[in-house]
Amino acid sequence: MDLFQKCLDYTQADEFKAKGIYPYFHTLESRQAPEVVMEGKRRIMLGSNNYLGLTTHPEVISAAKEAIDKYGSGCSGSRFLNGTLDEHLILEKEIAEFVGKEEALSFSTGYGSNLAILSTIAGRHDYLILDKDDHASIYAGCQLSFAEMKRYKHNDMEDLENILKKIPEDAGKLIVVDGVFSMGGDYANLPEIVRLAKKYNARTMVDDAHSLGVTGKGGRGAAWHFNLQNDVDIFMGTFSKSLASLGGYVAASERVINYIRHNSRPFIFTASATPSATAAALAALRVLKSHPELPERVMSLGDYCRKAFKDRDLIVKESQTPIIPLPSKDAITTATVNKMLYERGVFVNCVFPPAVDPDDCLIRVSLMANITEALIDEAADIIHDVFKEVGLLKSQQK
Repeated sequence: MDLFQKCLDYTQADEFKAKGIYPYFHTLESRQAPEVVMEGKRRIMLGSNNYLGLTTHPEVISAAKEAIDKYGSGCSGSRFLNGTLDEHLILEKEIAEFVGKEEALSFSTGYGSNLAILSTIAGRHDYLILDKDDHASIYAGCQLSFAEMKRYKHNDMEDLENILKKIPEDAGKLIVVDGVFSMGGDYANLPEIVRLAKKYNARTMVDDAHSLGVTGKGGRGAAWHFNLQNDVDIFMGTFSKSLASLGGYVAASERVINYIRHNSRPFIFTASATPSATAAALAALRVLKSHPELPERVMSLGDYCRKAFKDRDLIVKESQTPIIPLPSKDAITTATVNKMLYERGVFVNCVFPPAVDPDDCLIRVSLMANITEALIDEAADIIHDVFKEVGLLKSQQK
């Protein structure tokens, strides 16, 4: 078979375009804010991961500009050789201190962070145990590691324990979970995961991509939410969400970070994060540290939005964060709803298989700390009207 046959056979995007419901690659023509201009029209932004609204913060923008003036536009090499700036080291030190670990190491992307961490920490004869709903980058890191991967049903602790029981007691084991799951907005059951890890001699790693800046003391992440920050071995997170930039990090003990720093191929052979991205992340972190009310604000807006949806007869998949999933049945219905909302001035995201089962697709709403209750109500009214038109309201279900 021709190598390109799979490309010729792929028609889903074409089919969505033919129906006029293709949901991707809308062009943003303004700053990432609660109200944006996309393709010439005002839209209420309910589909961004800019949880703290810091992409437009003057201190963050100023820091990025100053870094370009001082260092230029790029580093032209990997951190391992010529690409380490003093800004990288300062950011890593402050991240480690913020999340309560001995050291941290930064990467050029969040996705690349999980590739770098997991492919280095785990190898042949080790086991990586994942929640079924873990992020795709965690799965990719597992594949690169050559470790044996085990999956348990989402937040099913009985299933997790059954898997741990079957793994040799003396084998290396790492349980890897999203602190807050990106599609469902729910927490990992960290108290039980930590208990089982100790019982079965396993290590733990929490991906805080969607929980840093959102939950836990001052926005320190999911483990802090449960007061388990000293019981989780590795924290991973991104700079592209709450920290309004690009990149990622790992935070752990000094020996673990030292090992990753000197043995991780994705780290050693990837160009370092640009000066502007690094400076922006550092500035955003400092804004977060000095304004602990920001995580409280975005969490309270999540509660407000959930209530607004429920008051309007919408079915809301329960979550405890600024990520709010609305069930929307199959892919065609979901893409149709997405298009109708977009045309009426609300931007949201679709969740399709393989992230969910074929008949359990979602409209994913995510909030920023600087959105207003008035904008949420305006968007909720539009969402209600669209869901009513396609028969998705709670009262319309059999």
